[in-house]
Amino acid sequence: MIRFLQQSDSRIIKAIFVVIIGVLAVAMVVYLIPGLTNGGVAGNDTYAEIYPHWYNKLFRSGEPVSLQRVQQVARQQLQQRYPQYADNPMMLNFMTQQVGQGLVQQQILLAEAGKLGITANDADVARALQTGPNAEALFPGGKFIGQQQYESLVTSRLGMSVADFEENVKHQIVVDRLRALITAGASVSDAEVRDAYRKANIKIKFDYAVLATDDLRKTINPSDADLEAFFKKNSARYAKGVPEQRTISYFSFTPSQIPGGLPQPSQQEIQAYYNQHQQEYQLPEQARARHILIQVLASADAKTDAAAKAKADDVLKQLKAGGKWDELAKKYSDDPGSKESGGELGFAQRGRMVPEFDKAIFSQPINEIDIVKSQYGYHIVQVEERSAAHTQSLADVLPTIQATLSREKVSKAEDGYAKQLAAEAAKNGLAATAKAHGLDFVTTQPTPQQGTIAALPDSTQLLTKAFTAKQGGAPDFAPTGEGFAIFQVTGIQAAHVPNFADWKSHILDDYREENLPSILAQKTAELAGRAKGGDLAGAAKAVGATVKSSDLVGATGQVPDFGQLGQVAPQLFDLAVGAVSGPINAGRTGVVAKILDKQEPTADEIQKSFDQTKEEMLHQRQDEAFQLFVAKISDDYKKQNRIRINAKATAPEPGQ
Repeated sequence: MIRFLQQSDSRIIKAIFVVIIGVLAVAMVVYLIPGLTNGGVAGNDTYAEIYPHWYNKLFRSGEPVSLQRVQQVARQQLQQRYPQYADNPMMLNFMTQQVGQGLVQQQILLAEAGKLGITANDADVARALQTGPNAEALFPGGKFIGQQQYESLVTSRLGMSVADFEENVKHQIVVDRLRALITAGASVSDAEVRDAYRKANIKIKFDYAVLATDDLRKTINPSDADLEAFFKKNSARYAKGVPEQRTISYFSFTPSQIPGGLPQPSQQEIQAYYNQHQQEYQLPEQARARHILIQVLASADAKTDAAAKAKADDVLKQLKAGGKWDELAKKYSDDPGSKESGGELGFAQRGRMVPEFDKAIFSQPINEIDIVKSQYGYHIVQVEERSAAHTQSLADVLPTIQATLSREKVSKAEDGYAKQLAAEAAKNGLAATAKAHGLDFVTTQPTPQQGTIAALPDSTQLLTKAFTAKQGGAPDFAPTGEGFAIFQVTGIQAAHVPNFADWKSHILDDYREENLPSILAQKTAELAGRAKGGDLAGAAKAVGATVKSSDLVGATGQVPDFGQLGQVAPQLFDLAVGAVSGPINAGRTGVVAKILDKQEPTADEIQKSFDQTKEEMLHQRQDEAFQLFVAKISDDYKKQNRIRINAKATAPEPGQ
């Protein structure tokens, strides 16, 4: 090897070896210096680092995912999806992990796009803002709302700067272009489209014999010896068969029992609340309209489009001649959401409908009927009413404000009275305090945490608190759904193994439940074997099954004792008329079916929906191809340790 390197004509090879040796030297230094390659990430504001290439990991030059950004998006999504849990630390931590994983995946896709030379520039962002999902908000009627309003909108609604927002738009453009590249080879043949439509739209009618678990359960009657053996075998299950129970002493009050009566808000408080919440009472410009949709795809040929337009013209003519909206909408409209209500769409804010329809309902004269073309087809539209943007008056919202302030005052008064009574009970005892205030003192029977206290409208929170309290501890209070209860735990029975004789009925239920699946499978197989010759009724009678008949249903149809047919028993659609199925496990039932009728879509029906079906199938295939790519590339990054997560950033807060 040394002699080879010393040859005068091997300068290029020498250079290559110098590079290799240099890289190995750096690698050894990195390996030998403690902490240089640990699993952490640089910076407290870093949620994760993504290393697009192996050398990025070597030199710690990864692409960071900001912890601040992850937390910001997590809070926004929590507020939007689950506002009731907005202040819940556990939910915020859960949402942070979800958002963090999503942003890590996005960074991986951006890295892969960069390797392929896929980019986006400011011109692409500007075009996306004018034509994308934000176009109606930013360019109503094709006119820009102005830089100041644009910045205000982004800041108030998204909680980020315009620069960050536009950077996110740029990232989405890059990911979309990567998706387009990855899925460019996806295709669907015409034969696949026709076959898929045919299978999805076959309808069948059948008789079916049903074995119900509720009936079979009654036939499982083990001996006492069998039950005792089952009890011993499952001793771990019954170690705490009788759950812990607690005896609770309490007294309760309702809002009407608060001294001084129910507090009411003053006129000054109502006015102050109205002044402070003016923004909540602002109503945007709205229009109420109705329509009849004659559906035609944007990709339809000229002949199909012309036929749809002619149909829309005919409906318009009928309406102008005095035709009734209710009747014509039911007869002609392709909008399932409104056809049964005469095409009524209710009030819509500007920018909520597709652009062409939106423009019509905010510009078309009231009560005038006209035709509008959108991506969905031809709409025969009538604007029934419009209201300008305005702020509701105090008189309009007075009942709502009164109810809100009354609830707040009553809640505050209840809480204060409960604290007062608990403090008194700590000094004087529960019974004496209850008597002093004319309230009933009660001691419960031993009650499990999942039990109920019958005398209270809702004892859930009281029992939850009681099962964290100590026996004889200081009195506490909890809401009851109709006031508060002041309580104290006065006895505790620990969870324990039940006595066989006392628990026999529970053991029998468990025994039956455990043996039901195998017995159901066995009986259904017997039913199928007996019905193989075609005599379903005779087979059902022999095994104690019930025979029923279905309507003519498709794959999405719901059938009693089945559920959705295409999910539970798709094999039925492959059977010929007169054929009998094998055993079908429908969850809580066992079924055998005999096909009575089978109807397949005609060639004309298939052709009519061909373009839409093909578009849907292609989109699904593209989604599958891209998801496969995303899963593969994410898996590669994980295997090659090219994702470093900040352990501190993902750890739950103390106390969670």
